Amino acid sequence: MNASKIILFMVLAVFLASCGGSKKASQASKHKPKYTPKIVIIQGKIEDKSKVYTPKITQIDFTNTDAYILYFKDVAVQKMKEFGIPASITLAQGVLESNSGKSELALKSNNHFGIKCHEWGGDRVYHDDDEKGECFRKYPDPKQSFEDHSIFLTTRSRYAPLFKLKKSNYKAWARGLKNAGYATDKKYPDKLIGIIEKYRLDRYDNEALGNDYEEAEDKVIAAVIQKVDTTENRESQIVGTHIVSQGETLYAISKLYGLDIESLKTWNNLSSNEISIGQVLKVLVDSNSTVAQTTQMRYIVQQGDTLYAISRKTGIAVEDLKSINNLFSNELKIGQELILKK
Repeated sequence: MNASKIILFMVLAVFLASCGGSKKASQASKHKPKYTPKIVIIQGKIEDKSKVYTPKITQIDFTNTDAYILYFKDVAVQKMKEFGIPASITLAQGVLESNSGKSELALKSNNHFGIKCHEWGGDRVYHDDDEKGECFRKYPDPKQSFEDHSIFLTTRSRYAPLFKLKKSNYKAWARGLKNAGYATDKKYPDKLIGIIEKYRLDRYDNEALGNDYEEAEDKVIAAVIQKVDTTENRESQIVGTHIVSQGETLYAISKLYGLDIESLKTWNNLSSNEISIGQVLKVLVDSNSTVAQTTQMRYIVQQGDTLYAISRKTGIAVEDLKSINNLFSNELKIGQELILKK
């Protein structure tokens, strides 16, 4: 083999070798990532959920069961229309489970039905119940407890048989709740039925069903008080009236007396924030406050009131009360308005 052929053979061999290497490199490049992702590790700690900011809850203080029922009757009727649970049952359970809004659990969590956490992802509190330190749901507003109560019953299969019962048959519903395991107390159905019949709560079932029903007596006066300070002196609080002037709004009036709009609407059976000039609104005010001293306040006589009792409550002498209101005797009628200051 001459020299020229040897050189040609070597060149060809080098060429073929380079092509093979290029092919391998090309094939390898198909599987090799174009870049190596940069992994960023952020160091820190998960905050304790209990330390996370949560809005201040709305606490309502109810003077009696009538006040509790009157405050929540509308939401119970609405939930009956939405979910099919008798309003009478919902209200009776709320009264019983929360002691008309006065139980420790209701006051610290707005949980009026004793619903435990289960799969709950919201705020929670721990309370001794069947066992020590059990987890219960917490709500910003008590009305949300009524909403969650309806959802709770309608989303659990064990309560499904209840919804085959007539909505007007509160006795069957009361027994059905016990049979489904809502409560362990053997007397639970009788307690619910007793509350319903004592306070005639079935009237709200009729309202939701569109039947004729009896309007509740107006017992809301001085019944619902927005809790601002648990140590406040309730003896100095009086129920009076405010006559709406031109340009006033419900919001402005609520700020004037230190009340919340929802309470004002409840006391005065208002379905909206619209008010008119000359309209008389029931309000709750401290008799020692500036607004009470500068406004012609009126007191609405309640059951059990006497001129002497009103005198002590308002700080106005009996004879002055009689003189201001042109009274010739000490007799009073429930609902009578007394002018406290001219």
